[in-house]
Amino acid sequence: MAPRPPWRVVLAGTAVAALGLTALSPVSAFAAAATDYESENAVIAQGVVESNHAGYSGTGFVNFDNVAGSYVEYSVNAAQAGTHTLTFRYANGTADNRPVKLVVDGGDKGTVDFPGTGAWTTWKTVTATVQLTAGVNKVRTTATTANGGPNADKLTDTFTAPSDSEPPSPPSNLAASTILPTAATFGWTAATDNVGVVRYEINRGGNILKTVDGNTTSATVTNLTPNTAYDISIGAFDAAGNPSQQSNVVTFTTPPSDDTTPPTVPGNLRSTGVTANSVTLAWNASTDNGGTVAGYDVFQGATKVATTTSLGTTVTNLNPSTSYTFTVKARDPDGNSSAASNAVTAKTSAPGGAGGIPEYDKDIAKVDLGWAVGFLPNGNALVTERDRFEILLVTPSGQKTTLGKVPGAVGTNGEGGLLGLAISPNWASDHAVYLYHTASGDNRIVKMTYDGTTLSSTSTPVLTGIAKNRYHNGGRIKFGPDGKLYATVGDAKNSDNAQNKSSLNGKILRLNPDGSAPSDNPFYATGGNARYVWSYGHRNPQGLAWDSRGQLWAAEFGESSQDELNLIQKGGNFGWPSCEGTQGSCSGFIAPKKTWSTAQAGPSGLEIVNDWIYIAGVTGEQMFATQITSAGTGVGTVSTLFSGRWGRLRSVTKTPDGGLWLTSTNNDKNGGTPSVLDNVIVRLKFPGGARAGGTA
Repeated sequence: MAPRPPWRVVLAGTAVAALGLTALSPVSAFAAAATDYESENAVIAQGVVESNHAGYSGTGFVNFDNVAGSYVEYSVNAAQAGTHTLTFRYANGTADNRPVKLVVDGGDKGTVDFPGTGAWTTWKTVTATVQLTAGVNKVRTTATTANGGPNADKLTDTFTAPSDSEPPSPPSNLAASTILPTAATFGWTAATDNVGVVRYEINRGGNILKTVDGNTTSATVTNLTPNTAYDISIGAFDAAGNPSQQSNVVTFTTPPSDDTTPPTVPGNLRSTGVTANSVTLAWNASTDNGGTVAGYDVFQGATKVATTTSLGTTVTNLNPSTSYTFTVKARDPDGNSSAASNAVTAKTSAPGGAGGIPEYDKDIAKVDLGWAVGFLPNGNALVTERDRFEILLVTPSGQKTTLGKVPGAVGTNGEGGLLGLAISPNWASDHAVYLYHTASGDNRIVKMTYDGTTLSSTSTPVLTGIAKNRYHNGGRIKFGPDGKLYATVGDAKNSDNAQNKSSLNGKILRLNPDGSAPSDNPFYATGGNARYVWSYGHRNPQGLAWDSRGQLWAAEFGESSQDELNLIQKGGNFGWPSCEGTQGSCSGFIAPKKTWSTAQAGPSGLEIVNDWIYIAGVTGEQMFATQITSAGTGVGTVSTLFSGRWGRLRSVTKTPDGGLWLTSTNNDKNGGTPSVLDNVIVRLKFPGGARAGGTA
């Protein structure tokens, strides 16, 4: 056999370090024992096991069969978490490179080159260095070209170094310069790390705008929108995937461009449904010479009644058996508006049969960042204020009393603070109130008491050690029909957390009221944090509710393409970071029941009443309503409500008197302004005396 040539790993468009791989070098001997995994025993898709070329180990090898997307997935059982060297033995009898994408537990680790070996009977090796968790890791190699991959003989795993758990320091002194309509340049002071910083992420509101390598401390972002407000921060990552806390935040508004051309007129405005109190509209998308349509304004006669980024909306608070005429205009970021669309006239139905479409009833109270609402048996509500760290008592008539602060709660200059609230199902006897909040070193769930008059001045930890970040903290908690406490937890800006069952992040958790893990949780036998995991592979879930069958539904923020509505399965893997909505490498993961563009939704709070789902949309500044199908396995048509009326909507909660409370959080993008009460709780009602969900 010819001596092994040097090998390399090539990452398309990104430095090796930027995706968490360390520098690669020829195979050397390690003190730790190596474990072989024969390719013919792995999970194979669109490939075949063959033995027609001599020199293989085991009983054969895998031919990727000249199919892009064919893959071999190894179940690598790592005895110890940390840095591992993966050595791939292969043959490639062509002169062409046959690269494969390397994915570990859903996390993209770059592209591995498999250059020609001279003959199909000449076997050589390439290696990649990755981080593995203790236990079984799914290592998938997927062909990226029509030539398929090489002939894959085996994978050898060698433990290299213990896991690095120390994150980098936050980057500092972030500043913006040369701000143009579609671009801005940023500079910052480098972060430090015990091993080394390998990449920086430039973020807007938790979404990545650009990634650069660890040696870079300035970058220009060129995909900005004119006349648009931005809040930018920088996060640092080391080779183990540990994220820093975020840098200081820079805020600015890009200047308008010199564009004076309006978008094209929205086409085919039509009515797609009516009730006694509403008309649902849809239209075809406009286009713009600048490439961006900022939104659509819907008019009822001469009155603007909705503003949305979607291609439809439902206009509510209408009279029964009445005709209404509507038009719609498109708008670009520079404020240029199109001419009006065709006019459409629709007549609402006769009274009765209100269905699940609510309408505005009244304002309840002004609050600061009302993140979560929970109703007491007497009809009064407790409300959390995220940035004040306070719990309010709010009556149905709008009387408001500050009960006190949650001790130890802190903010993150972003999405952290005092978040979820759940009132004990046994509140009459235990007076327990559960809270999810950010603390100095983590996110945590705590318990306080409220006897109807006095809130306790201390809290009792229920579950601690949930990683925090400026972004992706999750935070919704609710008691399920089984009496267990469920919690949505974001990935804390470390997407690898979502697939790592040893991490509490990127999960929906399930725990007993005392903070212990229920023995019937799917990964209880694994021990450690995995005992609490109910489902995993989540990016930043925040909505949580159960239907009449006892099925759990959850709403989740996407990264840059799709937000999700998911029907949760016990032990289910929902795909992040490999899969976002239905985009990416989604094979083998549970698919969402509904997706939206991330510009249209930003789904936060979720409520279910009589099998109607209601979702509060933050980014899209609108509420969604849809009915669960009779089989309970999906949802029907989605109505878009109150588009642009109250701004960013955070929570929706059923009330004891048959309505819904909806909270807005308009000032939450840049850490809030607690001195200004510019957010409102509104009550929604169902026409004709119907209760929430349309049942009288």
